[in-house]
Amino acid sequence: MASINDPVFPAQCDIRLRQGDLGRNGAVSAIGMARWLEDARIRVKTPQFGRLVGAGEFGRHQIILVSQRVEVLAPVHRSGADAVVHTGIRHIGRSSFTYQQAVFAGGRRVGSGGATVLLLGSAGPLALPDELIADLTDLSVPDSSETTAAKPSAERKQREHYAFFAPLRARIGDVDVNQHVNYLAQATWYDEAVAVFAAAALGAGGLVPDLSPSSYRIDYIGEVTYPGDYEIGVLVHSFDADSVRYELGIFSGSDCLSIADAIGPRDVLSAKSLGPSGPH
Repeated sequence: MASINDPVFPAQCDIRLRQGDLGRNGAVSAIGMARWLEDARIRVKTPQFGRLVGAGEFGRHQIILVSQRVEVLAPVHRSGADAVVHTGIRHIGRSSFTYQQAVFAGGRRVGSGGATVLLLGSAGPLALPDELIADLTDLSVPDSSETTAAKPSAERKQREHYAFFAPLRARIGDVDVNQHVNYLAQATWYDEAVAVFAAAALGAGGLVPDLSPSSYRIDYIGEVTYPGDYEIGVLVHSFDADSVRYELGIFSGSDCLSIADAIGPRDVLSAKSLGPSGPH
């Protein structure tokens, strides 16, 4: 396990725990930790690229999130130490690059994650300029022990793949400066879908147990906009005595706009409710 002073992560960012980062169990949720990872990525310095853009020598562009992942490895409570997020660059492509991140609190590693982003112009992906490549190279992680996740299969983008659907209407508070539903807001939609699935599986009134996933891998495929009515598909991929692996997707009609893999606690969910004859 990496130490808090692990030199392979060139950038470090202190994070102060906020009330909104906590889940129902009083510990930082996967969504809260995803916000920490975002905060750290925003603070990573790319000075050569910044000077290029500031001098007007690089045209209009957007940096678009293609995918993100987050995993809570150990609980972090409000009474615990504030967190430190370590960030490096794992891969540099022609038009995109990938962050690798680790989260530490109280001297122990409590989370991990990363994201792939794309440099996009009005006509499509842009080649990374030499100045940005130089900045990213300075931030490279030389010896990554993490394996690259396989691309999701094509069937994951089909409505027929999913056994259960939770409806959700976009909220104006989900919309960011790019005028679409923010990618972190979409992550909360997946939390919502798992909760709706759990409520249907339990088939009883009262408080639904806290079954929010502790890890997500999300791929963003299309634009989710406001106003709009959407459905989140849920499929139980597998389960054991302690956990449930979900496959999830956001749909507008037959169009798949995002897909996710998630792992959450099983708790009181029965084998019958998680099987093919579970809630529909």
